[in-house]
Amino acid sequence: MPALQINPSILAADVGHLYDACKRCEDAGADQIHIDLMDGVFVPNMSFSPSVVEMARKAVDIPLNVHLMMVRPDQYVDAFCDAGADTLLVHIEPEYDHADTLRRIRERGVRPGIVLNPDTELLDIESVLPLVDEVLFMTVFPGFGGQDFIPGPLARMQELRDRFPDLDIAVDGGLNPETCQRCFDHGANGFDIGSALFKPKDMAAEIQKLRRMSSNA
Repeated sequence: MPALQINPSILAADVGHLYDACKRCEDAGADQIHIDLMDGVFVPNMSFSPSVVEMARKAVDIPLNVHLMMVRPDQYVDAFCDAGADTLLVHIEPEYDHADTLRRIRERGVRPGIVLNPDTELLDIESVLPLVDEVLFMTVFPGFGGQDFIPGPLARMQELRDRFPDLDIAVDGGLNPETCQRCFDHGANGFDIGSALFKPKDMAAEIQKLRRMSSNA
C-alpha cells in the first residue's frame, strides 16, 4: 500500500482565516491540504475559487489536493493548475469528456484523480483507471460538511486495493479516528478530514493518532 496521507480539508476551517488555517495544517504535520471547490450546480452549495488555491500555494510548501465538485470541471483545468494544484480530482458522474480532462491534467504536470459518490459503482470508472494516480471515494454525498459516514463504499475500496496495490486510494466524508480505521482496513491510504482535525485544539496530536492506524490494522 502507498504511504499514509493525512490531508486536512479547509472546508472545515474558519473562512476568514484560511491562510492561517493552511499554515496550521502544515505545522501540525499534514501531508497535503485538501481543497473542495463546489459550483452550486453539481452540488447544492458553493465554495472557494482558484484564488483560494493561489492563497494556499503561497501559505504552504506541502502539496495541494484539489477536489472539483463541478458539472464541467473540464472548463477549469487550466485555472486550477495555474493556481498551484498538485493533484486535481474530478467526478465521474457529470457528463463531459472524462478521459480528455484527465489527460489534460497530466499534461499540465499535475496528478489526475477521479472521484466517486457513495452510490457510484467501480464499473463506472473502469475506463479511466489507467489515466489516474488517485481514486477518491466519497463516504458522504458531496456538498456539505459534517455529514454522517456512509459505509457502502468500503467493499469497493477493498476491491480496488486488491486490484491495484500501488494506487493512491483516498476517502472523504464523515471521517473520525474510528471511520478512518475502517477505511484503512479496507485499503484506503489517503484521508481528507475536516471537522475531526479542525475542531480539536491540538491538530498535531490528532494527526499523530491517525498515523497509528497502520499498527492497529
